[in-house]
Amino acid sequence: MMARPEVSAGRALKQRGLRLAIAESCTGGLLGHMITNVPGSSDWFAGGVVAYSNEAKKRFLGVAAATLKTHGAVSSKTASEMASGVMKRLKTDVGVAITGIAGPAGGTVRKPVGTVFIALARDTKVYTKKLLLSGTRKSIKKQAATEALNVIKRFLG
Repeated sequence: MMARPEVSAGRALKQRGLRLAIAESCTGGLLGHMITNVPGSSDWFAGGVVAYSNEAKKRFLGVAAATLKTHGAVSSKTASEMASGVMKRLKTDVGVAITGIAGPAGGTVRKPVGTVFIALARDTKVYTKKLLLSGTRKSIKKQAATEALNVIKRFLG
């Protein structure tokens, strides 16, 4: 039986002696919830920030106002700045961020409901991934959080 993604991601971080910080927008704390359901996660998880508004993204994660104005809250650039910002602020080795549109409203032709960006920051490098998810709001949030854990596992694997 395959381990749950939060267990696999945690194992990968712990084996490498790395600490994780997360920044969530559209998942609203679900990623942190999944991580803290793993016994012993305090060995590798420092904490997270739920930054739902643009103001919170700027204030708590250091996302540039120009990034939000030019690219929008749901973008690769914003996700990158969120991941780097949370890593720096919580002084961890790895930062992961999720931003997107969980629906059912809020989508546009260019960024439909289900558009999600995940970013992983490590040192000075940032990896980003764009997803186009479908389903209910709850399902999109779950898929996004699960994929963020899979990104950690793959990046460290």
